[in-house]
Amino acid sequence: MTKIRTGLAHIAEREVTWKPILSAPFDCDLKVAVLDEGEHALAFPCIKAREGWKDAVTGIVLDIHPTHWCEWPTDL
Repeated sequence: MTKIRTGLAHIAEREVTWKPILSAPFDCDLKVAVLDEGEHALAFPCIKAREGWKDAVTGIVLDIHPTHWCEWPTDL
């Protein structure tokens, strides 16, 4: 299992099974990890779309290159 900081300080660390980014599904809310001074998860849900990665809340296309993904937790 890949260990990645969650980036969610207000939530206790959870056991998460991270999957390689190449296996990420399209059009659903995902938690993604990026390399930015170390590997960490973004604090908001993202969607893999044809035009690139989007912020799931705003729909804005993001300039990110995630390395791993997991399902976005529904209890946040």
